[in-house]
Amino acid sequence: MKFPSIFRTAQPMRFDIKPRYYDPVKEEIDQRTAQIKRELQAEGALPIEDEDEENLKRNYGSSLRGAFSSGSQLKGRKTTSLHSAGLIRLVIFVLLIGGMFGYIYYGPEIFYSLLYAVVGIGMFTILLKIRRKRSQ
Repeated sequence: MKFPSIFRTAQPMRFDIKPRYYDPVKEEIDQRTAQIKRELQAEGALPIEDEDEENLKRNYGSSLRGAFSSGSQLKGRKTTSLHSAGLIRLVIFVLLIGGMFGYIYYGPEIFYSLLYAVVGIGMFTILLKIRRKRSQ
C-alpha cells in the first residue's frame, strides 16, 4: 500500500521503440520519379516549382553542423594575458593562499600589505592602458 506523499518518486524509464518500415522498391521508384521530374523541369516540359518538397528536403541542412568549431564567439576575439580567466583565477588563488600564510606568520598586518600591493598593481595596469591608448 502506498502512502500519500508530496514528493514524486522516480519511476523507471520505459523502453519504447517505434519500428520503421523500409521498402527498397518504393525508395527506388521515388528516386527515379524525382529524377525524371527534375529532367522534365530542366527541359521546360514541366513548370518549375519553387516550393517543391524534395528540393526543400535536399537543400535544407542542419544549422548545427560545424557551429561549435567554426562559429564560436570566442574564436575571433583575441585574449590578452590580463583578460584570461585562468590567469585571473590564479592571481586570486595566490592572493588567498598568501593571505592565509601571511596571517599565520605576520598577523593582520599582511592584509594591509596585500591591499597596498593589489592597489599598486591595479594602478600600474591602468597606467599601461592609458599609455597604450595615447600611443595609438
